[in-house]
Amino acid sequence: MAFAAANGIRLSYQRTGRGDPVLLIMGSTAGGRLWTMHQTPALNRAGYETITFDNRGIAPTDVPPGRYRLDDLVADTIGLIEALGLGRCALVGTSLGAGVAQEIALGRPDLVRCAVLLGTRARADAMGRAHTLAGRALAESGAKLPAAYRAATSAIQMLSPATLNNDAAAGTWLDLFELSGDAGAGADGQAWADSLEDRRAALRGISVPCRVIAFADDLITPPKLCAETAAAIPDCDYVEIAGCGHLGYLERPEEVNAAILEFLAAH
Repeated sequence: MAFAAANGIRLSYQRTGRGDPVLLIMGSTAGGRLWTMHQTPALNRAGYETITFDNRGIAPTDVPPGRYRLDDLVADTIGLIEALGLGRCALVGTSLGAGVAQEIALGRPDLVRCAVLLGTRARADAMGRAHTLAGRALAESGAKLPAAYRAATSAIQMLSPATLNNDAAAGTWLDLFELSGDAGAGADGQAWADSLEDRRAALRGISVPCRVIAFADDLITPPKLCAETAAAIPDCDYVEIAGCGHLGYLERPEEVNAAILEFLAAH
């Protein structure tokens, strides 16, 4: 793990492989290491260099106090691209990370060759808004939920019925969620980074090729919102993967990796 100065903070990052650079942007409350379970090995085998990093609030990256905005994470990521001299790189983002990728593709197309957006949205529907506001209320309260409760709630929200209905698989996931622990106060700051603004009109200004990948059983960013995002971006196609929830890149990694690699090869 190395560190780069970007936007006034230190970002921890890791580079692996050789070839055209692909920067992977993680979602809220999670570290960039999640990409290394399935995505970076596949990309490295296919001849790409991968760069993963921890967003602000996720140690060992700096954990500034206060509430983070989407603009903060966008500026951090732009700073990392420039600090590492990645040039026009491919972006792969999931959830909040996809929102970051969308804004970079819109505002700094000189830095982006193409973008793959996993589990993304351009607006919050009623349930999405309620979920975001509930997360902010929990962060403001300072309450710390028991690990077992967090694990069960995360599994229900993030995984597909196909996984939850398999007792052995569900048990493994519950153990993983419980062992992952509380991401801490820095991750609480990310609760304000998930925008509630409707960005559909703005995203029509994106000029680089994009692919949206939706997960059929995603409760956090359901396929209807992913499809709306794909429709708003001019040069964007849409792929929907069955049998997975919001963590589709971990539940169905082979299908997700194939969709990413197919798109990167074409652009």
